[in-house]
Amino acid sequence: MSLAAPSSLLKVEEIQGRGRGMVASQPLKAGQIVLKDSPILLYSALPLIRQSLSLSSSASISCFCDHCFRTLPPILQGDSSLSTVLCPNCHYHRFCSSTCLSKALNSSHSSWVCQALSSLRANSLLLEQPLECQVQANFLVAAYNHANISPSDFQIMLSLQGSPDDTTIAAAQFLHPLISSLCSLSLISPQNGFSLELTCALLVKDKLNAFGIMQPFSADDDLRSVRAYGIYPYASFFNHDCLPNACRFDYVDSNPHEEGHNTDFIIRMINDVPQGREICLSYFPVNENYSSRQKRLIEDYGFSCNCDRCNVESNWSDNDSVEDNVAEDEEEAMDEDQYEIMEASDSDKHALEDNNDFPHAYFFLKYMCDRTNCWGTLAPLPPQGDTPSNVMECNVCGKLKSDDTFDNDEGLVED
Repeated sequence: MSLAAPSSLLKVEEIQGRGRGMVASQPLKAGQIVLKDSPILLYSALPLIRQSLSLSSSASISCFCDHCFRTLPPILQGDSSLSTVLCPNCHYHRFCSSTCLSKALNSSHSSWVCQALSSLRANSLLLEQPLECQVQANFLVAAYNHANISPSDFQIMLSLQGSPDDTTIAAAQFLHPLISSLCSLSLISPQNGFSLELTCALLVKDKLNAFGIMQPFSADDDLRSVRAYGIYPYASFFNHDCLPNACRFDYVDSNPHEEGHNTDFIIRMINDVPQGREICLSYFPVNENYSSRQKRLIEDYGFSCNCDRCNVESNWSDNDSVEDNVAEDEEEAMDEDQYEIMEASDSDKHALEDNNDFPHAYFFLKYMCDRTNCWGTLAPLPPQGDTPSNVMECNVCGKLKSDDTFDNDEGLVED
């Protein structure tokens, strides 16, 4: 099954050496929303070894709804006696409201899922495995359940890019017999062909296409954890670039305009791009150094990056950091080429960046959030008609920046 173009703004094209990618089908403006995408599958990122601990241990209890993944109110986080938001069967999984519980029992937390996850939490062999393997088991339960409740979405997931490698084959060989022995698979439609080959295909689709939905930002925490993973059918087509021209926003804990859409992704342009240019995201915080980026891309996605930024940073010392080099560039910002970049009109900036010895310097000075432990990317708010916004929003901490200062408003800005 193939997907049509998500809107008149974008089209899916085969890009040499990069597979399928998203390309601008018309000129796009900074701040413009080019995609709103809903997940076809969501599953918890909480490892089973933590799920198996006693509910009396606060460290084991998810602080998020097991259906919509909103942060639970404090009263629900600390009181396991609130049976109205607990699964009536396993008495473990928690929900932010009776509405979410009702929806979950008919979809993401069906009777088969409830039984399967309960069995997994009691499986000593699985609990001895690395945390990544335990989360993969979460995914497989969610995926096979989805084959039954939404066959069309299941087929879309299988159509996404990704071929098995030795790692996913080994994981499938361990997990497949385990999943098949959890409980009766009679609730899973036999037409989907529960098999080792399908399990392997699912694992690679997850590895290469899943997005992490992060826990809320905290300035006191320099390592944000993932609360859930999601498969987004259109967002999965965006390729990576270490100097992205778009970034994703989510408002998981906000009150969405449409009920049930709080886990939607919003892709917004960072700067202007012409028709025909590929639209790229960064798969991780843009402040990571060259060696770290290359390691993550090879291990997690199976490719190395040779973008302009990587070509420059490949010549840096391993001890050089993005922040150090940007700081040096900032000190020289009013000299020679950097002076030209800072003073250039918007239409000239891209060309100047391409010709500059440090093509990422302008990007980091303008588009990287400087709030402690944030490392988010800034994108302008959506333009009002033909008038561009001079206020930028961080896609991690949600703060607003205008005239190089952060606004005092603590709340997230909703589109």
